[in-house]
Amino acid sequence: MSRDRDPAGRPRNARPRDSLGRPLARGQEPGADWEPIPDDLALTGADAVRLADRLLRAGRAFPAHEVLEASWKCGPAGERDLWQGLAQIAVGYTHASRGNSRGAAALLRRGAQRVRDYRGRAGDEDPYGIDLPAVLAAADDLAARIERDGLSDIPPAELSLRLTRG
Repeated sequence: MSRDRDPAGRPRNARPRDSLGRPLARGQEPGADWEPIPDDLALTGADAVRLADRLLRAGRAFPAHEVLEASWKCGPAGERDLWQGLAQIAVGYTHASRGNSRGAAALLRRGAQRVRDYRGRAGDEDPYGIDLPAVLAAADDLAARIERDGLSDIPPAELSLRLTRG
């Protein structure tokens, strides 16, 4: 089977996904919690943070990653490390939810480093209201727990993340 493509021939994946972001079989209907994120999503930084935060708090890291990835692709060049790092952290949470401890720890660490690189250059502790110290602490803590103990003792309720305070 050929891959879904947009009118310009760029690869797209129009297939619905399960709650962990895995494509469903062709013809299979998505669950009620499937919320497709358009490939061409363009939000302000503040709106992207609000949507990604809502999804992450609900334990829906994969669609949050898609929101953050869209911001990375269409946002200002000076914010690339911020958005890419946050997207990688969200993918780390996705891998943890899927039971992939190695991928989860690697992406959590890689994403946290990108966010640190951004923070070091920008000196901004809370761009768009993001609580960067808390996000970094959560990513580091989860990566360390996974590396030390694996995923078996981490309950699904602990695989959610808050980007903002409150």
